Amino acid sequence: MTQSQSINQKTGQRYIDCFNKLAEKNEGAFIPFVAMGDPNPEQSLAIIKTLIDAGADALELGIPFSDPSADGITIQEAGKRALASGTNTDICIDILTKVREYAPQIPIGLLLYGNLVFARGIEKFYRDMGTAGVDSVLIADLPIRESERFRQAAQAANVAPIFIAPPTASDETLQNVATYSKGYTYVLSRAGVTGVDIVESEQSVQSANTSANELIATLKDYQAAPAVIGFGISQPQQVKDALNAGAAGAISGSAVVKIIENNLADNTAMLLALHEFVSSMKEATRA
Repeated sequence: MTQSQSINQKTGQRYIDCFNKLAEKNEGAFIPFVAMGDPNPEQSLAIIKTLIDAGADALELGIPFSDPSADGITIQEAGKRALASGTNTDICIDILTKVREYAPQIPIGLLLYGNLVFARGIEKFYRDMGTAGVDSVLIADLPIRESERFRQAAQAANVAPIFIAPPTASDETLQNVATYSKGYTYVLSRAGVTGVDIVESEQSVQSANTSANELIATLKDYQAAPAVIGFGISQPQQVKDALNAGAAGAISGSAVVKIIENNLADNTAMLLALHEFVSSMKEATRA
């Protein structure tokens, strides 16, 4: 066991257990993303339970924020709907607590912005999330060079800090990402904001796969936590491509959130469509 893996035992045990169990079955992880509170807190909880029931191996959940600079229009609109429904951090904690009760073993990750952490107080934020059963936190706008206080608070609360490995990263950046990310490592399939150009050309997809292959190989050399590929994952074949690139799993956000957006007038149809989508994406993780 490497030093990095030994540390991860303390801060990302559900991820370790999840990836190990999947590896035994020769499967990868499918991880859907949704914004908590979209379209309202009650339906949001039903959505998250549906994702779990449909076969999601882990969850990536967003806390809505008024200025989501790294998100594309689809997820921005989801955040607006959540905020309009009255969703705030306390309501998100209530949702998280109920999700943890519903699925005690599933890894739960948060994707959010630094202002939400500052507003609550860094130490209090991580304590509250740890108490709610959160396994990891990725702060989209936190530079790794400014992350020490956040990392310390996270590990004190038994929450894994997650950092992004972008395709343009230097070796120094990748070394730091590998050192500081616990539980898993978020690998970008391409630069940009989420949800842009979901339907990509064959050439651009091939380019992204090449970049991901190289990134993941380098991260493995640095003994990073398992790589999970995000951005632009909307089809089963893209899940297969992510796993073929050496990733342990794939995250899909905008495609999931778009299903919510397209079914706002019919909650039952929304849950059925989400179940079908997640089931098909999970099936793609099986060899």
